[in-house]
Amino acid sequence: MIRLSRLCLLLMLCALPISAMGQVSRAIWTWEADSYAMVKDPAVAQDAVAYLQAQHFDTVYLYADAYQGHNLIVEQPKLYRAFIERLHRQHFKVYALLGSAYLHTENYVLPAYRKQAEDMFRRVVQYNAASPVAARFDGANLDIEPHILGEWNDNTRERLLADFMDMGEAIMKIKHDYHATLAVGPAIPFWLDGIDVDWKGVKRPASERIIDLFDYVALMDYRHKAQGSDSILSHAASEIAYADRVNKKVVIGLEVSPGDLEKITFDKVGPKVLEQAMATVEQALQNDPSFAGFAIHHYRTYRNWIERNKD
Repeated sequence: MIRLSRLCLLLMLCALPISAMGQVSRAIWTWEADSYAMVKDPAVAQDAVAYLQAQHFDTVYLYADAYQGHNLIVEQPKLYRAFIERLHRQHFKVYALLGSAYLHTENYVLPAYRKQAEDMFRRVVQYNAASPVAARFDGANLDIEPHILGEWNDNTRERLLADFMDMGEAIMKIKHDYHATLAVGPAIPFWLDGIDVDWKGVKRPASERIIDLFDYVALMDYRHKAQGSDSILSHAASEIAYADRVNKKVVIGLEVSPGDLEKITFDKVGPKVLEQAMATVEQALQNDPSFAGFAIHHYRTYRNWIERNKD
């Protein structure tokens, strides 16, 4: 009877999608207004932590730069320390989210703005150095996207991506100089594997050079279909394969915000389709050492989306 019960339990576990077994990380991008509200207000923080736990997230990309004339990580670091400690007590990892529509940080890829990019990252490293271990960021996520620039086109994209790599190299040098241990990586679109860039005299796919530079990448793999042509798995294939070879990590970014193209977001198809897609991707990538879970864009939209789709 005991053997039969154990066999039944094993069969039930094997039938579950990987996500139901809690093996794969789920991160969420949390932008300026929501991050500042969580950091400043303990009641908002408590509500957010409870909600994210209930939705099976374990990593928060927490905005950590200036907003509306203030920079709380500099002005009131104790607020960040208290919130990060709260998250760590609840077994979350916390990454500093660096990049902002409010600050137009897409400009930071340009040489004229390099100092702003370096200062932005240096503030996080200095915050960590001045904080107890329990209050430190576990990583940083750079959301600085050169393709948003007005000057981006077929004639300028290689130059702008080379500028992005120069910026990334400068940021990773700061990490090295401070002997920092936080994991650092950018959010990049899946189609960079189709652009060869001459950087430091070597021409290779932009995605490979960026994976080489950083500890991990968050691949903005914005499709609502898991497999087949024009799907999450098809667009992630080259990045996953390359990261496997060079011992780096890839987080699969997914979108739930409304969009002009329905295929880029789960907005219309709903949470059940998202869960099914993630389970399919997890199954397909479970033997790839580079696969590091998912990141969902973004906190406020996700909560509103879940609420709209309640049964």
